Amino acid sequence: MPSKRLHAEIQHHPTMVIWAFVVLMSACVLGLVAWKATLGRNTALTRNEEDVQNLVHSLTQHAVHSFQAPDVAMSGIVDLLKYRKPESAARLTAHLASTVRSLPQLRELKVLDRNGEAIYSSAPTLAPHNNADRDYFLFHRDNPDTGLHISGPQVSRTTGQPTIALSKRISDAVTGEFSGIVVAAIPCDYFREFYRSFWVGEDGAISLITSEGTVLVRSPSGSAGRDLSGTPLFQTRLKQTNAGYYRITSPFDGIGKYFGYEQSVRYPIVVTVARSEAQILGAWHQNLRWDALVALFFLLVVAGTAVLLARQFRYRSHLEQSLREREERYRLLADNIADIVVVLDAEGICRYVSQSVHTALGMTEDMVVGRSCLALVHPDDREMVARSNQLFDGSGATRTISFRVQRPDGAVVWLESNFRPAEGLGTGGRETVAVLRDVTQRKLLEDELSTANRRLAQLATTDGLTRLANRRSFDGFLRDAYAHNSLLSVLMIDIDHFKGFNDTLGHQAGDACLRQIAGVIESVTANTGGQAARYGGEEFAIVLPGMTEAGAMEVAEQLRQSIQKLDIRHPAAPRGRVSISIGVADKHAACANDIALLRDADIALYHAKDTGRNRAVASSSLRARETVSPPLADLDLAGQVRRGPQP
Repeated sequence: MPSKRLHAEIQHHPTMVIWAFVVLMSACVLGLVAWKATLGRNTALTRNEEDVQNLVHSLTQHAVHSFQAPDVAMSGIVDLLKYRKPESAARLTAHLASTVRSLPQLRELKVLDRNGEAIYSSAPTLAPHNNADRDYFLFHRDNPDTGLHISGPQVSRTTGQPTIALSKRISDAVTGEFSGIVVAAIPCDYFREFYRSFWVGEDGAISLITSEGTVLVRSPSGSAGRDLSGTPLFQTRLKQTNAGYYRITSPFDGIGKYFGYEQSVRYPIVVTVARSEAQILGAWHQNLRWDALVALFFLLVVAGTAVLLARQFRYRSHLEQSLREREERYRLLADNIADIVVVLDAEGICRYVSQSVHTALGMTEDMVVGRSCLALVHPDDREMVARSNQLFDGSGATRTISFRVQRPDGAVVWLESNFRPAEGLGTGGRETVAVLRDVTQRKLLEDELSTANRRLAQLATTDGLTRLANRRSFDGFLRDAYAHNSLLSVLMIDIDHFKGFNDTLGHQAGDACLRQIAGVIESVTANTGGQAARYGGEEFAIVLPGMTEAGAMEVAEQLRQSIQKLDIRHPAAPRGRVSISIGVADKHAACANDIALLRDADIALYHAKDTGRNRAVASSSLRARETVSPPLADLDLAGQVRRGPQP
């Protein structure tokens, strides 16, 4: 019932169905595009997060290593100067110069006394200026911390270039008072050039910042020395975790960026990497544009399909209306033609029959009315009609059944009956209207057609002269037998000197001889499960599935002797009687396919004729003697065996 109701709704409201289809398909297309876009965006952002965090960690490790080596070297110098004064200033100076040469990040390494004057330096000459005003000097003078202090960027008084200063305090070993500092200078360009080797986009940046928020180095743009201590990075993020990733609006250029950072545990530095959101999602935007074009294409397809559906619904509606009109006209005509109309009551008793019953069945109305409908059915079909239970099942559907009726004159008529329940015919009970049509001629034509089809099928696979299978049927049987049997033998049979038989006794005698020999071949093959066929001219072939070569040789010998017993006169033969030569081959390991098997049997037949005829030769005996295949047997381009003329 729900399916019928739905069908009715579709019939009455096709536009609603089309709109539902358009909305559903459009929602699917747009939903798929939205899902793919969301997935692509999340994937791009996730991949960028991984890349940025990995890069931040690597750059942090680079910065730590860049500071660690000078830190170790400076600690050794601090320990040396803390306890004693060097015996040779030149020796310490040489050590400082050697340290600078071994550490490419260092530009200069020098020692300042408590007044800020340079007393030792890796440079060839001591700088004349005093550094007591520098931040790092003031820090160590007023702070007893002996750890590495990182400061900058500041313009070097020696080179005039921005420099990062690494410094360590020298304290008196006895009193702990301030005795000076060791300071190492690292050019900011050292980090800037290294950072430029990493592409983070046109609006991206890599920064090296002190833990207090001072920018030491920023690549690719400047802004070194800028104070970032008031940004969320230093106000909240670093207090929560040493490493992280989040979206920011850049304090340098105001561009939205995704930002990764990591603070070194060993030194007071922070490394950050920022990539603009537009750079990260550039490829995603490109893919989104392509997806939008594809979605637009599919939406156009959906719209086109909707148009086609609308046309189809209109066409179907017009067609159904036309069919209904035609059906009404057909029923009007059917009520006025020679078909027999019968009305049956609930018990199947005939209450009315049209006058056409006399023309169609040679019966009067009195012979039909008042009798059971089954009484009119031919005795051979009566049980079938009663058992079918199609007449009075109460379903309300029209039923069709064909059966025979015997006329009073003894003729048998085939009727096709359409039974339909009917109400309101005047009896007050349930009745059935049956329309009976004479289909005797159609049945006869169907039987003739079926017989003709069977005859055509038989002719397509049978040789017309010998009634054996023809070449086409034989080839198909051999292929199938070869594919499904591990044991398989083939006999190739040729009538000896048959051309002379035809030339001497005539072709009619030759045809009679072929039929006799075919009959013997068929009788010998009958109980073997194989197939015998006329291969061509005076040649015959037998396929024996499941039989070895030895068994096939026995069949061949039985066949040869049976032909001799026919004792057919042959004036052109040396022995004066018809005889046959047989080649036998079986399926073996060296046999590639059914064509090769047939060729082996043909070669064996050639040797049977070549060695005196009236005999059977097995292919295995030829293989044992390593006999070369004769020039008369070969394989044509179609893959079939072809032999030269056989006398």
